[in-house]
Formats: sequence, C-alpha cells, structure tokens
Amino acid sequence: MNGILYLEDGTVYKGKGFGKKGTSVGELVFNTSITGYQEILTDPSYAGQIITMTYPLIGNYGINSSESESSKIYAKGLVTKSIDQNPSNYMSEYTLEEMLQKMGIVGICDVDTRSITKRIRNEGALKCIISNEDLSMEQLDEILKEKKLKEDWMKIVGTKEVFHIEGKGPKIAVLDFGIKQNILNNLKYRNCDITVFPYDTSYEEIMNSSPDGVLLSNGPGNPKAATEAIETIKKIIKKIPTFGICMGHQVLSLAVGGDTYKMKYGHRGGNHGVYDITRDKAYITSQNHGYAVDRKSVEENGMEITHINLNDNTVEGMRHKELPVFSVQYHPEGAPGPTDSTYLFDKFIDHLKEGDKCL
Repeated sequence: MNGILYLEDGTVYKGKGFGKKGTSVGELVFNTSITGYQEILTDPSYAGQIITMTYPLIGNYGINSSESESSKIYAKGLVTKSIDQNPSNYMSEYTLEEMLQKMGIVGICDVDTRSITKRIRNEGALKCIISNEDLSMEQLDEILKEKKLKEDWMKIVGTKEVFHIEGKGPKIAVLDFGIKQNILNNLKYRNCDITVFPYDTSYEEIMNSSPDGVLLSNGPGNPKAATEAIETIKKIIKKIPTFGICMGHQVLSLAVGGDTYKMKYGHRGGNHGVYDITRDKAYITSQNHGYAVDRKSVEENGMEITHINLNDNTVEGMRHKELPVFSVQYHPEGAPGPTDSTYLFDKFIDHLKEGDKCL
C-alpha cells in the first residue's frame, strides 16, 4: 500500500505504507539511535509524536517480549528509510510490522529520512499527518488542520492507580509522568521497595507511604501542564530526598521557581554527549525530550548545574545547594554504554541509606 507524510509547512513525502492501515496526526520528530527501535516505540515519552528514525535499517533484529518499556505504543506513527520483514536474531519473536499492526500504529517507509531530518532541524518539530490510506490531499489537509496536538499526555500514559513492587531496601515513592520500565528495573535491581503513584497524587497521600526518597519519572508533553505535581513537589523537596529524570528534571525546575522552554527540535537518540562537571567526565547518553531547563532561572533559585550537553550547552543535570535534591535531563537507565550512567541510581540509594544530602 502507498504511504504519505504531509507536513504543516506543505512539504509532502510519498513512499510505501506498513503497519496498521490508517491515518494519524502528531508532532514529527527524529531519533538518531542505531538500535533500540522497540524501546523507542514503547517509551511513553513519545506519546503523540510521529518518529522518524535516521538510521536506515529498521526492524532487522525483530521484536521480543522482554525489551518493551511499556505495554503499548503511545507514538502516533513511524517513518523509516526501510523496514526489514525478515529479522535475524535469536531473541526475535515477530516482525516490527506485526508489532505495529497488533498495536494499531501507522508506518511509512521508502522515504528520504535524511531530508525529513534536515527539515526538522531547520524548521523545528512540525505538526504532520501520516497515512497509508487512499485519501486525497484535500482530505489530508482538512484532517491536519482540524486535529489539535495535546500537551498533557502525562495523565494518559501514566498509571491511574497506585501500585506496589515489594523490596527489602529503601522505600521509594515514584511519581509517574509516563515511566519507562527500565527505571523501575533499576530500582528493583537495587532491592528498593517501590510505590508508584499517579503524578497528580496529593502530598499527604505520598507521605502516608512513609518513603525514604521520591523519584520523579520521565514522561511526555509540556512540563508546565503538570500543575498539580509542581505544587506537590514544592512540599516534597523540603522534606525528603528527591531524584528527577527527564520530565522529572523539568518539573523539578518549575517547582524550585525556575523555568523551562521548548527546544527547536529536541534531543532524541542514544548518542548524546554529556559532561558531568562534578566528576570531570564525559558520558554518551540516551535522551528523549523536547523541552529544556532555563539555566539562569534555576541558578537564581538555589540550584547548581552539574551536567551540560556537549552539543548545545543545555542543562543536563542539577542539584540543590542546600536540599537533598538532584536531577538529570537524560536517561541513566537508557543504557547506551550500557551501564555508564547507572551510578546515578547508586548515588540516590547511597544517600538514602546514609541519611545524607545529595551533594
């Protein structure tokens, strides 16, 4: 079947369709990872987005049941240069196309992904429509103009109910903005006793679980939409050690009185260089975010910058000068190294055990 990608600036890319037959509207972004398409698609932080993979060979090692970051795909579509229908890997259980068909996701291939990526870099993340149905350009244009993009995906992808994962170590309360499974895996590996809360849970309910520490998870959308969480975190950070990851990092910056802004095209991929100022060491990190923390605004509100991006000098990590609170913009569980940045989980747990400040 034919496939089409139609951007809000009028640009059209025509190729072949795959996955579920259908039409979707979303924010067009690109990801520079060479592997990890299964984890990318199932990462709740991609909710509402249509993902262009810059690496041309997608689907070549198939899909397995153990490496998804959530139970479904929240992205709106997938764009690739090519799609492999004959994967070769001992863990492969079915093809990427079969996964998209099963989860109702539209895909197109045989398009110039290099051109698409350059357009996003020049114009910024764009609203677009992806379709492998037989629709006219007039129909596509009407759908694209009518459909509005959501900003608060966090309530859609995050847990609706409190749930508990038993462990014998420190008690961790997790605020779920759209958490990746591997973050929970890293806490479980350290034998933490985990309670996961919807992000709009009240301060009183969270504290009633008597946590030793609070983790603020990743998630999709605009951090300023998480108004309930911002007010709750203002109280939490004064009482208990707190660690923020990605969206959690951004929401924390708002809670301390700082600001965030939307980036032109964001950081998405498994190959982003980050400099850890406190360790005088650089890391290759996994990232997925379209918003960033305004450096001056948080420095004026008691935060010290601990990590910076080596490509554009944006804020990648910070810690409070007085409170046991720290955060990173990238994903320490993302494993591009594969364990380069997991020391941050150890740092968090060690401080909880020692009853010390995260400084």
